[in-house]
Amino acid sequence: MLTRTSTQSLTGQLADRLAERIRTRLLPPGARLPSVRECARQQGVSPYTVVAAYDQLLAQGLVEARRQRGFYVRDSAPAQEGRPPNPAAAAPMVMQIMASRIPADASSLIRSMFHRPSDKPQPGMGVFPPDWMASTFMPTAVRRMTSTAALQELSLQYGEPAGDMSLRRSLSQKLVGINVPASPEQIVTTIGATHALDIVSRTLLRAGDPVMVEEPGWALEFARLEALGMRILPVPRRADGPDLEVMAQYCKLHSPKLFVSVSVLHNPTGYSLTPGSAHRVLKLANEHDFHIVEDDTYSHLAPEHATRLSALDGLQRTIYVSGFAKILAPNWRIGFLAAPPALKERLLETKLLATLTSPTLFERALSWCIDQGQLRRHSERVRIRLDGARGRAVKLAMSHGCTFASEPAGLFGWVDTGVDTDALTQRMLDQGYLLAPGSLFHARRPPSTMMRINFATSQDAAFWKVFSKVRSEL
Repeated sequence: MLTRTSTQSLTGQLADRLAERIRTRLLPPGARLPSVRECARQQGVSPYTVVAAYDQLLAQGLVEARRQRGFYVRDSAPAQEGRPPNPAAAAPMVMQIMASRIPADASSLIRSMFHRPSDKPQPGMGVFPPDWMASTFMPTAVRRMTSTAALQELSLQYGEPAGDMSLRRSLSQKLVGINVPASPEQIVTTIGATHALDIVSRTLLRAGDPVMVEEPGWALEFARLEALGMRILPVPRRADGPDLEVMAQYCKLHSPKLFVSVSVLHNPTGYSLTPGSAHRVLKLANEHDFHIVEDDTYSHLAPEHATRLSALDGLQRTIYVSGFAKILAPNWRIGFLAAPPALKERLLETKLLATLTSPTLFERALSWCIDQGQLRRHSERVRIRLDGARGRAVKLAMSHGCTFASEPAGLFGWVDTGVDTDALTQRMLDQGYLLAPGSLFHARRPPSTMMRINFATSQDAAFWKVFSKVRSEL
């Protein structure tokens, strides 16, 4: 809340807090600010203070006044160069959306990874808390690569365009464990798994091409494909796999070029593909001549025997994508793709146009972590810890009136709250909590009572107590 003991005026505090919410898109474009009278009541200040704060936002070009309708966040709020985020401005505050429902978008969820609304555990986050990934072997790996001789070798020349050969050998061997047959020559390293998905899209698609994507699905994938001008064909995701009847209809009507799938520990439902469904998907791909990109980002949390399209297909029509940000080192930004030999060079050309190469130092450090068994042991420790966290989070969610739409598995839970989760998300931001509302995981963003929770960050009883109170007020 605003404080009268601060050296900054109440007007300045309120204006800064609102401005920070707008710049980080936690208060998205088109959102209506509370009326002057309502904001004054919520903040415990005079209407004059609110009017003065709103005037500051108008002067900064962050909001616009609409005659007899109120103040709205502008569709394109200007950034202030050289001005770092103000931590105090991101502190929890009462900010309600008073007009039509304004859903959070994919970019706001991504931005929240860098500008958290508070220091509380964030149930809407898509990654493990930093302390879950802390290790001693990663610094050791980097030190080995930064000895004088090694640093001279790695720093004074570009790396290999396809990625460091030692890492590609390690990845090839690692893929043997999940029955995906990929030689080092079929592997291209990338700046994270998202970069790998982008390389595939830019190589195989052109603006206007139809692309089948599982729904609910990863919010960033919908946003990324939409930004590239693709025509998104949402395919309902069921417990056993994608809805095959819907896929067959799309194939007849639209001739899609690509199908994007998270076969194992699907985000957000936690579903995993069954062998029968996998075979039918591959049959459709062969009959209708489309490729499949299989995003296996959560492979480190899944059993090796889980059904994967790339394993059954042998990388004929499939392109396998994975990375290490979710389990090991987000800031190393290492991902990779394994592709059919006929596509590898085209994919590599797309990478070259964007990044030339990728950072050899971290790639070689990761290779050492894999070869020494450090990644495998670390993943086992995280899985055990996650099993415990999942059990606690499920009990808390159910005790506070939520139900699970799918059997809890992996990092995420797909939870039915019984209320509009876009409205709930805005209200929980007031309390310093970030949620991931269900509309975010659909291509057309329909109203939803669902939300995705991160089991690692949803074990806090204090969060669920606040959640229940806010939900009861909607």
